[in-house]
Amino acid sequence: MSDRSSLYSDYSSRELADELESLGWYHYELSRHAAEALLLSNGRDGSYLLRNSHEGPNFLALSVRAKDSVKHFHVIRKGNGYAFGFNQFPSLRDFIKHFANQPLLGSETGTLIMLKYPYPRKVEEPSIYESVRVHTAMQTGRTEDDLVPNAPSLGTKEGYLVKQGAIIKSWKTRWFTLNRNELKYFKDKMFDEPIRTLDLTACSAVQFDYSQERVNCFCLVFPERTFYLCAKTGVEADEWIKILRWKLSQIRKGR
Repeated sequence: MSDRSSLYSDYSSRELADELESLGWYHYELSRHAAEALLLSNGRDGSYLLRNSHEGPNFLALSVRAKDSVKHFHVIRKGNGYAFGFNQFPSLRDFIKHFANQPLLGSETGTLIMLKYPYPRKVEEPSIYESVRVHTAMQTGRTEDDLVPNAPSLGTKEGYLVKQGAIIKSWKTRWFTLNRNELKYFKDKMFDEPIRTLDLTACSAVQFDYSQERVNCFCLVFPERTFYLCAKTGVEADEWIKILRWKLSQIRKGR
């Protein structure tokens, strides 16, 4: 766990440390970039977390997901309480309780943000992105009692991809789901039975593909066949590649 001594050096260090330690949604030295990746990957509108700020020892940063972006707010420790804008709160719990019912204002956009879902720190922390620690998904709730330490596997993803046929090299849109070590594809989202289930333990590589006359394509290499898939955007293709590569890395580590 990161050295947090600088945060507590100026005042009531033990009291502050105890209060922060008791918060299931305080993430210590989590960076701004990692907080954004975490909340955008696995949070929802209203998910929030608290972390240390680089502004100084008496500053904390509240990161909140608002639709498809993450807003960051400074919370300042003053005396025995906390200051947020013109408001003063005796504790961080009081601060959260207040804004669970009264929205924050995203300054540059005017977006109203409600603090709905505390994002827990005590969950598995596999890394999908090379430099970002991303948490597993969680069940949501307004209080810390609702935080789930044993959340479902992070490595889940679903969405439409265009797949090349095996015999006739035509392209068809299929609904894909990724769960544990299985990548399944269905004729469409409403179908319960998959057309096929790919066992990722047999997959040797996942990579962008430029051999097809299509954009945003990638391939999965299996001993018997290479599967060619295309996403709607380059960003989406990159997300699939990264999570699939993370899956393969975990399989190779024997997890």
